This record gives sequence, C-alpha cells and structure tokens, in this order.
Amino acid sequence: MQRNPTNFISLKAIKSVSLAVLAGFLCTALRATAQENPSGPLAPPAEHKIERVIGIAQPEAPPSLPPAQIISTFSKKEDLYQAERPLYSYRRTVRIQEFGPDGKLAGEYNATYQAVRSSSGQLYEKGLAAPQSSLQYLQFEPDDAHYLGSVPAFPLTTDQLAKYNVKFLSSEKVDEIDCYIFEVHPKTLDRKHPLFDGILWVDEKYLEVVKTYGKWVTDLGPMRPGGLPFNMFETYRENVEGKYWFPNYSRSEDVYKLKDREVPVRVTIKWSDFKLFPPTEVPPPAKP
Repeated sequence: MQRNPTNFISLKAIKSVSLAVLAGFLCTALRATAQENPSGPLAPPAEHKIERVIGIAQPEAPPSLPPAQIISTFSKKEDLYQAERPLYSYRRTVRIQEFGPDGKLAGEYNATYQAVRSSSGQLYEKGLAAPQSSLQYLQFEPDDAHYLGSVPAFPLTTDQLAKYNVKFLSSEKVDEIDCYIFEVHPKTLDRKHPLFDGILWVDEKYLEVVKTYGKWVTDLGPMRPGGLPFNMFETYRENVEGKYWFPNYSRSEDVYKLKDREVPVRVTIKWSDFKLFPPTEVPPPAKP
C-alpha cells in the first residue's frame, strides 16, 4: 500500500471534500501563498512513497463510527507512537531552497543529523558534517534550521485532547487511502505552550493519523523558526516495523521578503533509517 504526497493538498483531494470549512481553510492558505509568490507555484517535490510493512494483517474497514470513538482511538495510538519514537535512532536531513523569478533553483542549504542516545539514555541529534549552503538571500542561524526538527511530532495525544476543538469534516480517498478528515483548533492560547491548528487525515482501517497539515500557534501568532519564514507544514508518516507511524517527510513553502523583491523558498525535512537502539546496559550492583 503506497501513499504519494502531492504539492501540498491535491486539487482532487480538495474537490472531494464537500464541507466548506475544510475548503476555506485550505484555499485560504494556498491563496495566500499564491499572492505572495508572483512567479506561481513551485514545482512539486520528487515522488514520495509510504508503504506498510508487507505481511502485517490488514483488518477489514470498520463501519461508520462515532467521531468521538475515532478520536479516542487515534489519540491512544499517538500516545504509543510518542512513547516509542525515542527508542529509535534515525537520520534527519534538512534542505532549504531559494528560487529565482523564473522558478529555477537559485540557492540551497543542506544539513544532516543523526539521532544518538547518551549513556544516561537521553536522545539528542548531532550534525554529521558542516552544513553546506549556496543560499543568496535567506539569512538565518544554523540553530534555526535545527529547530525545524524539534516541532512536536504527535499533537493530539490523550493528555492534549482537552486543549482542542476536534471536528469531524468528511471522508475521502487520499493517495488511494480511505481517510477520515478532522479539523483541529486550540480552545485557548497562551505564550508558553504552542498548540497545533490544522487538519488531520486518519486511516479508516487502522484509525491512525497518516498525514497532517497545519501550524503551531501561541497567542502571538504562528510559530516560526528564528529567521526562517515557514509555519504551515504538510507532514506524512512512515510505517516502522509494522507497528508505529512516525513522521518521515515534511514540507513547507513561503516567501522571504526583501526590500525590493520576494524570494520563493521551500524547506523539506526527511527522517530515515529508523533503527531500534540497543538496550541500555545496566551496571552491576556494587559489591558490599
């Protein structure tokens, strides 16, 4: 089973959603991008596939369920995924691109990180090499790009549900996958705790989140990584060991505003090579 991402939200997917709330949400975001980017939409990314592990039993699609039951089920799975992800190493790549007025690539930044675990069990990322950059206009600190990987991966765990209004919108087929669609908005905002504001796609068979599109916000507005302009991200997930769905591909487009022009920019983040860390060795007890 494969999932192929489109350039943000596919026109087919947008047309298939009948509720005006979802259409308004997505169209507003896309219209704003088009207005800020006079050269038109950027070229779509290379084909990206998400596959389930072969041999894992596939349950029959459940009948229509009450939205509250769907939400309860996928949020519990988010708890599991959030707990399991720190047990896996991975490689993360960050690519930031600038585009000229002709739509062609004008500059690029690339950085690669490896997730490692300290002797105390703490998970952190280390750079595998010095970042490479040919960017001409975008100004930012390397820590800003590193921050792109620290956005919470699982926004709707059970302990976070009470902070959101979660509304069932419709069902649709996205990349040949039958999905339930939910709109998510924070109930209240403060300055210290960013919350997710956007759309979730939930697999109808497995009742798990397979894609998100949205931003993280506080009472000051959308969160942005330092000097980078990105805030709306489309994120796909990957099946790991047939049990867990971890984010493995995230993408955002925006414009970098200069005094005399606006530069279209794109960021692509990829997580790969998920591998279970070896068990932490426990030192033997000291002899009396």
